Amino acid sequence: MGRPMRSREAVEKRRSMTEPHRPMSFAYLGLSDELLKAIAEVGYREPTPIQRQAIPAVLQGRDIIGIAQTGTGKTAAFVLPMLDILATGRVKARMPRSLILEPTRELAHQVAENFERYGKYHKLSMALLIGGVSFAEQEAKLERGVDVLIATPGRLLDHFERGKLLLTGIEIVVVDECDRMLDMGFIPSVERIMTLMPQRHQTLFFSATLPPEVKKLTDRFLDDPKVIEVAPPASPAETVDQSLVVVGPREKTRALRRLLETEKIENAIVFCNRKADVRTVYLSLKRAKYAVGQLHGDMSQPDRLDTLQRFRDGEITILVASDVAARGLDIAKVSHVFNFDVPQNAEDYVHRIGRTGRAGRHGVAVTIATPEDARALAAIERLIKRRIPERELPGIKTREMPREALPEDEAAGKRRRRRRKRGRKQGEGPAPVTAGSAGVEAAPVTEAAERQAPEEPEQASAPAARADEAAGERRQAAQEEKPRGGKRRRRRRRKRRGGRAQAERAGGDPQEGRN
Repeated sequence: MGRPMRSREAVEKRRSMTEPHRPMSFAYLGLSDELLKAIAEVGYREPTPIQRQAIPAVLQGRDIIGIAQTGTGKTAAFVLPMLDILATGRVKARMPRSLILEPTRELAHQVAENFERYGKYHKLSMALLIGGVSFAEQEAKLERGVDVLIATPGRLLDHFERGKLLLTGIEIVVVDECDRMLDMGFIPSVERIMTLMPQRHQTLFFSATLPPEVKKLTDRFLDDPKVIEVAPPASPAETVDQSLVVVGPREKTRALRRLLETEKIENAIVFCNRKADVRTVYLSLKRAKYAVGQLHGDMSQPDRLDTLQRFRDGEITILVASDVAARGLDIAKVSHVFNFDVPQNAEDYVHRIGRTGRAGRHGVAVTIATPEDARALAAIERLIKRRIPERELPGIKTREMPREALPEDEAAGKRRRRRRKRGRKQGEGPAPVTAGSAGVEAAPVTEAAERQAPEEPEQASAPAARADEAAGERRQAAQEEKPRGGKRRRRRRRKRRGGRAQAERAGGDPQEGRN
């Protein structure tokens, strides 16, 4: 809400990015020289579509609703402009100047890493409020005052209820991964946190999709927001090759091992629906001598961060994880994603396979399913609007998956039925005219046909002509005898049946009963 516009020079730079032939780089987005230097050192040269549209709007003080699929640079889209906005001003004890809400500890830790990476030339203080860390350490940072507060909703409210935190000094608030907040049941906590904010502040919502519940939240707390949508909601990246393996429930572990043997894997993430399955698959792969790690919600925060770091460093090549790792984690160069279970939530499928094929790289996503997963698979295919092709595995018996028709398939089927119906109507026209009829020329007869049928064509076609004439007479008689009303039709039918039965009892011709 209502932050003044930046300098005229910055506005002119932002306008220049709309010129069709102007080269695009971060320099045209109105960012400071210190920030541009840090971006260049990281190695980025061109902003992504979400960054090109969001950064200028955030610098202007607009409220934002950013919708983009995973791996498109949403985090930098709000981190970069926040660093410049917060470059001036001073902090107060227990009153942070900005707040970023994340659904999981891993995402919060990743955003903190982004602030450290891009803000190396800015003297901004930061605090991370997540579970699994001592309250005393977090309270000590809050007492000194921070420019940027990154938190999960639960731990933030814990500090607020203890009286260690005030939100009346917030200038910018970011709610990241809003749809994941909804899935994890954090929307009531987010609503409560938003009511604790001062009346004038800037609000940024970023998400991969925009469910109706999140839309109601934005309508309530955002002031004339700019909606930025750079990709269709819940659309997988085009750089990911998707496939499906259908096996029996007892064959899933064997199928996963065979995939790991046959695919050229640099590193991979194996997703399971339940924490118990994560541990089972982890132990199975560990016994098979794979360099494997596990990641789920029951692990302590230090263990989770250590596992992620070992995966990034290459010490672990296979990471078995629950959906806690499916949202927003920026793990570079993940070559494969394996869905050991079909996700029950169709949108989770998009976020899972979004861990591979990032930043234009090629990725592979394979889903291991059973015939009982037909309904969940159909929901996924309706969401992504495409059929996931099935594949065979050598040495593994595959099953048949009952597939529901997609809207495109149904439309194609309707078109085929209409064409068949038109063909039948055309075929029910008048009886075909034989050769020799008045005004009609006979079709040419090939030499092969003459050798096979040396007889005269008139004699060969005479039975067919008589049959066609008889069929036409029968249709005409049926039309003449057709009763006008349903009651009369039933009466005539009963009369025919009665006459036929009487004739059969008498041993005579059934046709006599009709007379």
